Amino acid sequence: MAILLLFLSIGIIIWLTAKLNIHPFLALLAAAFFYALSSGLPFETIVDSVNGGFGKTLGKIGLVIILGVIMGTFLEKSGAAYKLSEVILKVIGKNRVHEAMGLTGFIVSIPVFSDSGFIILCPLNKSLTKRAGLSLAGTAVALKLGLFISHILIPPTPGPIAAAGILKADVGLVMLAGLLVGIPTLVVAIIYSKYIGKRTYIDPNPDVTEAEVKEKLKNAPSSFKSFLPILVPIILILIKSVLDFQLGKEAMTEGFLYFISFIGTPTIALLIGMLLSFMLPKKIDAKMFSGSGWIGKSLGEASNILLITGAGGIFGTVLQNSGMADSVTNLVSGLNLGILLPFLLCAVIKTAQGSSTVALITTASIMAPLLGTLGFDTEIQKVFVVLAIGAGAAVVSHANDSGFWVVTSMSNFDTKTGYKLYTRGTLVVGLTSGLIIWVASLFIC
Repeated sequence: MAILLLFLSIGIIIWLTAKLNIHPFLALLAAAFFYALSSGLPFETIVDSVNGGFGKTLGKIGLVIILGVIMGTFLEKSGAAYKLSEVILKVIGKNRVHEAMGLTGFIVSIPVFSDSGFIILCPLNKSLTKRAGLSLAGTAVALKLGLFISHILIPPTPGPIAAAGILKADVGLVMLAGLLVGIPTLVVAIIYSKYIGKRTYIDPNPDVTEAEVKEKLKNAPSSFKSFLPILVPIILILIKSVLDFQLGKEAMTEGFLYFISFIGTPTIALLIGMLLSFMLPKKIDAKMFSGSGWIGKSLGEASNILLITGAGGIFGTVLQNSGMADSVTNLVSGLNLGILLPFLLCAVIKTAQGSSTVALITTASIMAPLLGTLGFDTEIQKVFVVLAIGAGAAVVSHANDSGFWVVTSMSNFDTKTGYKLYTRGTLVVGLTSGLIIWVASLFIC
């Protein structure tokens, strides 16, 4: 009965979000109450699960999400994202637009939402594609898949960092492992993009002229300043995680190592990144920090993510307090799915309801009470579960995903072409990253 109620709860989430277009916060909340009442939880336990699940989840990762969204907005509005793209193109080569746009997307999407990053970089991509005489089919898909890989695998993107928080996985290790999985996945995505670009020609017909692109780059910050807000937090978090892993957390409580541990915590590292992003605009205007300015816009975007994350925490706490873990363990113990379980579960939810972030948070909430009983006890195993969920969140993007329509509408794709080029590309990304994670887990976990 517990398993049946779990599937019905997931079905409610999918039905409300995909069919009725209900906000994911309400869908997750409805599923949590449905499961709690149907499973016979005492009313007092339901109230404690709702309040505790929401508060504990946001208490761990809420501020990190807010800081990351603010940083992404300043990268977008200041023109720093254009500067990042220009630098990468110079390093890689003017005629290697697929590689340049894929790598640009991969870097930009670490702090910036995937869809927003595509909207920011699309005019530049069209201009570069036109100059190189290439098909927009390949370069647009390369850009979006590069953005998408970071979006599902690498914190501080909200989905992966929320999943890491819910599963109590080390954010720095998730970030490092996400990079190690994401880079070969990006290589495969670029190869795929070049393949389809040779077989499907779409005229870029850029909306922004080369002169306008040059004007945007003229007003953008320097390359050094553009990279700082992204690289500094990543480096700080990685240093702390590597030292924790090598020396042990007890060794990080004294002297200089204690200071490194402090600035390497995700909240402080992202706070430093946010402060560095305030240096990006050529001219600081107090209106940027007002409720109607850049900060106001950032907080508006962050509130939506926070609500979904908090509701996911409620759902997970209800599942945990119901004792559902024992029921699922009894069901899957003989199947020996291992790391494939979170991948397949997230893939089903993603394909059905569209949002990768919702799929990541929902799957992490389901997996959280199951970690111990399924044998995912160590820090490394938790990291692999987060990555497996992320890989599943790629399979697949289609008409119920806003990213699908962003790509098709801005790249002159009709719906059929979108399915042929982009949907198939997300399947390639999901299967590639999932395969890498599964093979690595055989040797490491």
